[in-house]
Amino acid sequence: MSRVIVTGASGFVGGTLCGVLSRAGYRVRAAVRDPRRAPPEAAETATVGELGADTRWHDSLEGVELAIHLAARAHVMNDAGSADAYREANARGTLNFAAQCAQAGVRRLVFLSSVKVNGEATAERPFSALDPPQPQDPYGVSKCEGEKFAMQVGEQSAMEVAIVRAPLMYGPGVKANFLRLMRWVDQERLLPLGAVANRRSLLSVWNLCDLLRVLLTHPQAAGRVWMASDGEDVSTPELVRRMACAMQRRARLVPVPMALLRAVGGAFGRRAEVMRLCGSLTVDLSATREGLGWSPPTTMNEGLERTVHWYRSAGATRGL
Repeated sequence: MSRVIVTGASGFVGGTLCGVLSRAGYRVRAAVRDPRRAPPEAAETATVGELGADTRWHDSLEGVELAIHLAARAHVMNDAGSADAYREANARGTLNFAAQCAQAGVRRLVFLSSVKVNGEATAERPFSALDPPQPQDPYGVSKCEGEKFAMQVGEQSAMEVAIVRAPLMYGPGVKANFLRLMRWVDQERLLPLGAVANRRSLLSVWNLCDLLRVLLTHPQAAGRVWMASDGEDVSTPELVRRMACAMQRRARLVPVPMALLRAVGGAFGRRAEVMRLCGSLTVDLSATREGLGWSPPTTMNEGLERTVHWYRSAGATRGL
């Protein structure tokens, strides 16, 4: 039974991933800051401090063969003043973790990155792993640096490295704009998004965790960046309709011109949020499908239904 360490195991993705890996036959070691928040699916728990260049991983890595690095300073809207905090956790922290993994004899490291390394929006074609990185904010820059550091450690050691770039993720515990949109749909609010004609790639935690499982051992995975998504792209109005269907609610969409939406968003200091709802960001999944023989096992509709089930059962229906 191979031992795999999962950093950030108490986070949005970590709990689901620990369960997926345990059921796949791995002995999972959950690396967390607070042992009381360790996922019950993990066989072992390792307590670590704040993620950064000086984090001590030596004891946590004893006997570990494989590693999945989820721990990160998460992206927060309008957090441009924290560039060094992002870099410390997501760039220097990743370098430190990768280097200590290599020293400990870890065979393969899988690093969860972000499509924000590619950029903020797509126009003519979806983003691919071969596109030149064009991160636009401190979070994207820090993830881009983290990718480079992890790959450098792999090139200078016997440890293999694989990287995943994820778009907007959803599932149990989702927060921010996705949760806010779910609440609006649940309340059957009038949403001025009926005229939006964008395309968005989304990724459920179940599809991400299945891909991470594959990347731990696939012979073609090492040394490359892999794009991830649910395998279908939707417009924001279509997403609202699918949410409403899963919730057994009415989708109340009003066609408001895009120019007016942008103007109102700018007037209320919400331009970035409006652009996220109305802009396009898609990823090209073809290389992942062909190179790994992998397809998303969970459909978007099923993922939304599972997320709605969590939303109802967890009391997430309360307003923001």
